[in-house]
Parts: sequence; structure tokens; C-alpha cells
Amino acid sequence: MSAATGNTATGAGSEREFDVVLWGATGFTGRLVAEHLRERHGVGGRLRWALGGRSRAKLESVRDALPEASALPLIVGDAGDEEFVRSLAARTRVVCTTVGPYARYGSPLVAACARGGTHYCDLTGELPWMRRMIDAHQKEAEGSGARVVHACGFDCIPSDLGVFFLQREMRARHGGPCARIKLRVAGFRGGVSGGTAASMVELVTEAAADPAVRRLLADPYGLNPEGERHGPDGPDQAGPAHDPDFGWTAPFVMAAVDTRVVRRTNALLGYPYGEDFRYDEATLTGDGPAGWIKAVGLSAGIGAALGAAAVGPLRRGLARLLPDPGEGPSAEQRESGYFDLRLHGAHPMEPGLALRARVTGDRDPGYGATARMLGEAAVCLARDELAVGGGFWTPAAAMGEPLLRRLEAHAGLTFALEHA
Repeated sequence: MSAATGNTATGAGSEREFDVVLWGATGFTGRLVAEHLRERHGVGGRLRWALGGRSRAKLESVRDALPEASALPLIVGDAGDEEFVRSLAARTRVVCTTVGPYARYGSPLVAACARGGTHYCDLTGELPWMRRMIDAHQKEAEGSGARVVHACGFDCIPSDLGVFFLQREMRARHGGPCARIKLRVAGFRGGVSGGTAASMVELVTEAAADPAVRRLLADPYGLNPEGERHGPDGPDQAGPAHDPDFGWTAPFVMAAVDTRVVRRTNALLGYPYGEDFRYDEATLTGDGPAGWIKAVGLSAGIGAALGAAAVGPLRRGLARLLPDPGEGPSAEQRESGYFDLRLHGAHPMEPGLALRARVTGDRDPGYGATARMLGEAAVCLARDELAVGGGFWTPAAAMGEPLLRRLEAHAGLTFALEHA
């Protein structure tokens, strides 16, 4: 990995016309990111940003809905047109895209950014596609100085930055990293976005047809750099389990993505968490018999849904029940949503020195919180001094402390120790 410092990487300097182009601004999540950027940075100020998409009429509608945004530039084109995406990448320091499923629509844009030295961030949790993009374009991104950062929404910023935060606190207090961190979902309110649902269906369809994809999804270290795809962690939790530090737990559906990103962070940064670091995620269901019953029921429900999704006719039926891309909850529903994550970090030698942390968000995870996380990641890539050069990074590996500060100041997230 290149380790050039700052935001003056080849091709991504101040000569670009824009700092950020928000691609997919007419979609539901794209509109929310646009609202966040307008609220935080206005139009015509220090942050030079633009809206991008396929339809000028729809982009104008998004712009018209933003207060005092009539001067906001619009970029119209087709992300499947390689000539267009090359010109788009050449105009901006950062492309921030919400257009999924990324395996269907995102590859030309990643290729253009990696080739042209343009920083990039998205919301994907599509592991096979992420791996394909890393394998295909890592060397190009290193050479051009492009920082490419996938998974900048609820997949996987709270997990990745939560572990980053707790490891920082353990080192500060006890001189070394946590040997193991467990993340437990204590609660959340909010639905799955249409784009996320489409990505999930795309992923299951791909896995059903390709044994190599199934092997990748089963590999706990499948996103690690080549030659470093090994470690002490095994398969993700698949059923009810009792955790002595938390109580009864059930599987967490996003663990398959989050855990791989956290492990990749550790590898990319040279194993600051330790080469034997262990990490897992699950959902809290409570104590005693009631907690066990809830864990069994939730586990069975997740297993049934995944089993149905693997069968073609049933998968198509499930897809009809999911929200369409572009659909989402009302503003009131987004603002009443939240998420609450708890982390337990074990000291490598002394159980009494364990630390606990809590990561919270004050909007629904799938829309309101995700939009603000993505917007802050894009601005962080565009404006902050970062300690890494070009390549495919994770949110914590690329942006670390600067992004943590932005999330707390501007995205409604909190990272705090529960006891020290």
C-alpha cells in the first residue's frame, strides 16, 4: 500500500473542478445525502460539490427541493458509458455514489476513479463485488493515488469505527490492543432501504449460481489482502448462543460484511489490533428463558429467510415484498429511528481490564444515519489530511480519527466508553 500523506495524491489535487460529485442524487438515499451536504456546506461555499445522475429533469427536481441551491451544478450522463465516467472522474476529487446494486451498476465508475486518481466512496455491502474490484484495480489505485473506500454507511462504519475507537481507548489506558472485541446489537429502529434490498437479492442470486462466491462468503478473511487471508476467527454465528458478557444472542445479518471489513482494516494497517485479534457480531435478545426463546425465534426466522432466498421461485417472491429502489420512510420515521451497539473489548492478559463501548446513531440506520455517514466520508476524503495514499481501503483504515470526529460532530453518532 502506498502511504503518501495528505490529499494531494496524483490527479486529486485542487485543480479539479469539484471536491465532491454525488452520483445517484435522484435516488432516495442520494436525495438524503444531498440534503445533508446542503445543510452542512451550503452551495457556492468552500465545498465545491455537484449532483450527478442520468436524468436532468430528476436532478433539477432534487435541486429545486433544496433550499437556496439554484446554483448547484448538475452532471448528466450514463455510468455505464466508459467515456462519460472517465470525464466525470477527471472533474472531481471525490465521487460519492449511492447507485446499487453496485455489482450491476458500479464497476465502470470504480475503474475510472482508480485509473484517474479520483477518490471514491459508496454504500456497498456486496462482498464478491468488493473483492473483484480490489483484485482488478488495487495496483491502478496505488499508482494513481486514488483512495477507494467501500461500505461507508451502516454497512460498515459503526462497526469499523467502533472497533477503531475501542482499540484506541484500550491502548491509551493499558498500553496494548484488545485481544478480542465482541459487538452486540442492543437495539435499532428503521427499515431496509430499497437499494440495500436489491443488493441483497443480487448477492443471494450470485451465490446460488456460483460456488466460488459461496466459498468467499463463508471465508471469515475473504476481504483481507492476498496472502493474509487467515486468522483465528471461524464462521459467523448461525444460531442462538449464550454470551457470558451479555446474555442470550442471535445472529446479526450484517455480520457477514461488517466482520470482514474490520478484519481487513487490521490487516491493511499492519495488524495494530494484533495478528491473533478476534472479532464477532451478534444481536442481543436478553437474559433468562425469555432471552433464549427470543434468540431461538430470531435465529429460526433468519435461517428461514436465507433458505428461501437461496431458492429461485421463493427468492423472486421475497423480492416482490421488499421495497423498490428509490422508496423509503417518511422524514418523521427517519428521525424517530436509531441504532444502539455495544462493544466488549477483552484485555489480552487481565479480564478485569476489559473495556466496554457504546456506538449510537440518532436516525434510522438504513436511511437517515447512512446518508449522513456517507456524506461525511465523502467530505473527509475530499478535505481532510489523511495518512494513507492510493489503494482500496476501509473507512477506519483510510480515515480513522478525522472521520470519527466528523461523525460525532455532524452525523449524529456517538462513540463512548461505558466504563473505564
